[in-house]
Amino acid sequence: MKIKHSLAAFILASSTMLSISSTAQVAAEPHPEPTISFESYVEQLKQQALEKGFSAALVEQSFANVVYHKRAVKADRNQPEHVETLETYLPKRVPDWKVNKAREMLSKHKTELAKIGKQFGVQPRFIVSLWALESNFGKITGNFSVVSALATMAYDGRRESFFKGQLFDALTILEQGHIEITDMKGSWAGAMGHNQFMPSSFLAYAADGDGDGKKDIWNNTSDVFASIANYLKKVGWDNDITWARQVQLPENFDYKLAIPQNTGGRKPWLKQWALTEMSLSDWQAAGVRKYNGRDLPHVDITAALVFPDGEEGRAYLAYDNYKSLMHWNLSYYFVTSVGHLADRIKFDQ
Repeated sequence: MKIKHSLAAFILASSTMLSISSTAQVAAEPHPEPTISFESYVEQLKQQALEKGFSAALVEQSFANVVYHKRAVKADRNQPEHVETLETYLPKRVPDWKVNKAREMLSKHKTELAKIGKQFGVQPRFIVSLWALESNFGKITGNFSVVSALATMAYDGRRESFFKGQLFDALTILEQGHIEITDMKGSWAGAMGHNQFMPSSFLAYAADGDGDGKKDIWNNTSDVFASIANYLKKVGWDNDITWARQVQLPENFDYKLAIPQNTGGRKPWLKQWALTEMSLSDWQAAGVRKYNGRDLPHVDITAALVFPDGEEGRAYLAYDNYKSLMHWNLSYYFVTSVGHLADRIKFDQ
């Protein structure tokens, strides 16, 4: 729900997250009831912003039309829980119409994507796939005032420190002049733009794709593409490899060779990756084969084995780029949907 990056997706995802993800942890936290009015709380936020060095003019402008969003609080407290498998999830997340639209967008923006892909070292099909899955190619980005949404979530109290930090990061973005306050729209949790970055992720990863001095992930596809690519590059993306491949396992396979499905968070998950990854030749020796039953590729790379649905479900040999996608959103289902879509739209670029 995306924490991720996509801090946004880290917060917003529900059933697609690892069972030990923050969404599940947050849902278990007690909810403190506010002791002051929202209006008084906003005055405190304004004072804190001034103490952090933001100008009085910026603070007054940013908070001038702040409102309490009951819908945001309701959405946060009532995130749905569904039992899914990849067999039910992928057809909904990656339907044929979205695949066709992604191919269309990959072709429409081919020149721009090729330039940005080369600059950052990220295959354009993955840029388009993330764009498609985060916001339906920029069509579903949220219509909440980001400042209002973040102030509301901070006031709600369950994750006050986190959302206050995001709010002050949003003020920094406004201070830098990337977007006007009236145009700074996002989700109920404050995720912004076509790639649904939280403000902290914007400051860390947003990029100026067309050289106009702004990083406009709300309206400028060049900046959207560059920001997605820059994110992946900064978290270790390797342009020379793909994300994963579905594989067959032999009878009596030793499942201790795989990453456990529930590891307890990102750090322990990465630790398990380091403990279990092997070369493709070693996986071949362990009896693992391509999904069609043929031998694994004879290439000198390592991979770890993951089971998004547990040992009875699909098995994937995951390459290092899988870790980059899990940094974006710590969700096996999200990562699988990104890779699945990227594979379906692949063609000579």
